[in-house]
Amino acid sequence: MAKIALLIGVSEYEPGLNPLPAAVKDVEAMGRVLADAEKGDFTIQVLQNPQRQQMEEAIYRLFANRQKDDLLLFYFSGHGVKDESGNLFLATRTTRKDNGSLVEPTAVAASFLHKSMNQSKSERQVIILDCCFSGAIAKGLTVKDDGAVNLQEQLGGKGRAILTSSSSTQYSFEQEGSELSIYTRYLVEGIDKGAADLDGDGWISADELHEYANSKVTEAAPAMTPEFYPMKEGYKILLAKSPKDDPKLKYRKQLEEIAHEDEGEISIVNRFYLDELRTTLDISAEEAFVIQLEVLDPYQKRKEKLQRYEEALSELVQNQYPINEKERKKLERLQLLLQLREEDIASIEERVLAPKKAEYERKRQEAEKQQQKVEKPQQEPEKPKLQQTANFSATLKSEEKVQKQTFEFETATIAIMRNPRWFGLGEKVTHEIKRSRKQAEFFTEHLGNGVILEMVAIPGGTFVMGSPTDESERRDRESPQHSVTIKPFFMGKFQVTQAQWQTVAGFPEVEIDLDPDPSKFKGANRPVEQVSWYEVVEFCDRLSQKTGRNYRLPSEAEWEYACRAGTTTPFHFGETITTDLANYNGDYVYASGSKGIYRQQTTEVGSFPANAFGLYDMHGNVWEWCADHWQENYRKNYRKAPNDGSAWLSRDEGARRLLRGGSWYFNPDYCRSACRSNNLADYDYYVIGFRIVCSAEWT
Repeated sequence: MAKIALLIGVSEYEPGLNPLPAAVKDVEAMGRVLADAEKGDFTIQVLQNPQRQQMEEAIYRLFANRQKDDLLLFYFSGHGVKDESGNLFLATRTTRKDNGSLVEPTAVAASFLHKSMNQSKSERQVIILDCCFSGAIAKGLTVKDDGAVNLQEQLGGKGRAILTSSSSTQYSFEQEGSELSIYTRYLVEGIDKGAADLDGDGWISADELHEYANSKVTEAAPAMTPEFYPMKEGYKILLAKSPKDDPKLKYRKQLEEIAHEDEGEISIVNRFYLDELRTTLDISAEEAFVIQLEVLDPYQKRKEKLQRYEEALSELVQNQYPINEKERKKLERLQLLLQLREEDIASIEERVLAPKKAEYERKRQEAEKQQQKVEKPQQEPEKPKLQQTANFSATLKSEEKVQKQTFEFETATIAIMRNPRWFGLGEKVTHEIKRSRKQAEFFTEHLGNGVILEMVAIPGGTFVMGSPTDESERRDRESPQHSVTIKPFFMGKFQVTQAQWQTVAGFPEVEIDLDPDPSKFKGANRPVEQVSWYEVVEFCDRLSQKTGRNYRLPSEAEWEYACRAGTTTPFHFGETITTDLANYNGDYVYASGSKGIYRQQTTEVGSFPANAFGLYDMHGNVWEWCADHWQENYRKNYRKAPNDGSAWLSRDEGARRLLRGGSWYFNPDYCRSACRSNNLADYDYYVIGFRIVCSAEWT
């Protein structure tokens, strides 16, 4: 019995077909695992960028003059193209199109592959196609020229299995950040790691390999639908061996099951379970970390794609609603590129468009009312409602002066050491956290039931707002830098906690209702999240009305000034950031930093050292709402922002609002002091919270 594989990858094409750099790397990766004597144990032949005749000769030789027990495997990575009748062709490096139509003699017809398979004596054949429209191999093919078009007859032959990366109407995709095509990446991973051995019998069968790759592709690129066509006993064909009692494989399988159960977000209980399992299986923390990165990667990729689509949609509706047909087509093009299905974007569109639709309807109704007032004599005017603004001072009766106290706190900076290596190996970069003690002034606001607010005195001063052009991972919206003068004010030592929110939510209503317990991650001393800008303003208004002091959201300039605390580096810690000092997605690094912990949830306020002003969690944990409106053409107009530290407001009450600070979910570059983001004022999510400021006088 022989095991023989022909692997063909085509990366280079004539004009009209885009190059596919991953294709030749696909065959190299497949060749590595299939040729491995401990895994596939195949004799392989590899063709890279062949012409049509060379490719057809290799296919013919693969299937000709074989024995019944021989296992034959054909793999192709490249462009799949269809003719006007919907028949599949495998493109070669010389494949051309004339006026959009395929020039057939330049490509290998799937019917030629099928004919070669039917004429072979081998009763065990596996075909793997990683190309667009690969599912179309089932269309228009016949068995031994009997004229039948039934799918079973088309794929006839004892022990035949065909695995395709897509259906007959779908495109296949390369994966951003990976050298391999999406489908092939998970085929290789399934064999190489043994992860596709789903029943744990020490062998990977054709159906197990398909099921494993399909489950991964569904997460990473849900718009692709890999297909599997087994005939007779084809699904039982054994392709490769896997380690039967490997502890790392056992850990991976448990993690796969948990990741599917938790939809890629490992729950607290399951994380403890995995830690115990790692110890039981005697796997190092480093080995477990690598496995987690591999297993959770498709979930993370999908999450990032959904987020990109939501950002694009939010940006669009900020400037245009309803969405016209031209912009809708652009969204469809983005959806295709991001490989998202209709059901994937439905929830995003509902969340983003619903408040915009409500706002649009409100303005329409208001316009109708105004028109009616013009047409009819005006009756007794309505009692004006209290306007929701970020400044409640006009409604206050008085402001009592506050008595400041002094508190001591720990702060930290990151020192970067660059030491030359021996033998010309460049520099070795290490980091050292230097801690020190400082003092600041504050006052305490007693809210009742033992709940307090601690407000830190922020001294006035002038600073340079925005990021310099050489700051790593900066964005244009952070420039140009400009000088801003800030008056003294008080700022919350911590992000507003769930205990504080619940207490203030019980104060008399000013304008809207407040949910006393809106947060996803429960804990009295955790920051409140899933609160909209409007709800946060209501919180400030209720607190102001109760205390007689002017509580409000910080302006964006006040926030950055307070965050920097006299520094000019990307973070108040220094040039980089570490998860020892902040809560963010530690799977990613910033500048010369290193990977750390990805906690996947909020942490209690004050869990990390403060900045030089005595403020905690200014980097990460939850995004923080600011009072400012997000201005149109912000990148061009940033130089026009107020230079006195006041909030930059627009006439459009439906404008988006500013967010600062990053969160537990986002990469470290979003936590920079100058990083600016925004969202709809109605938007609430478990990455968004806030802290407050007070302009009370002190003694």
